[in-house]
Amino acid sequence: MAIYREKDFAERRNAALEAKKALLDRFKSRPSEDDPEVIARRQEREAILAARAIRDQEREKARQEKLAREAAEKAERERLAEIARKEAEEQARLEAEARAAEERERLARQLAEEAEQKARRDARYAARKSRVGTRRTA
Repeated sequence: MAIYREKDFAERRNAALEAKKALLDRFKSRPSEDDPEVIARRQEREAILAARAIRDQEREKARQEKLAREAAEKAERERLAEIARKEAEEQARLEAEARAAEERERLARQLAEEAEQKARRDARYAARKSRVGTRRTA
């Protein structure tokens, strides 16, 4: 069975100093900015960033073209819808005029029939009156 032993101040201080020393050694062992490997990695990253920027520009251009194409298609659909609406309105107007003309013709026929019936009725009344008037005198 293991017994836990607390570290004293000196051990903690030595451990911290060793950790700092290891960090410093790691930092110092890093290659300098003018090292060929560092320069090659930096150029590679710059090439990747440039390619990414070009792809982003192409993607944005394609998006703008798509938006413009969609806007043109929408405008064309709206123009066709407006033409169809105007044609439907014109058709409805013509149908309404035709119905109104038919109604006028029907009313004219009805009035003519009523006038003809009245004329026949008046003729019958006149004939009856003329017969009645001749019988009295006879």
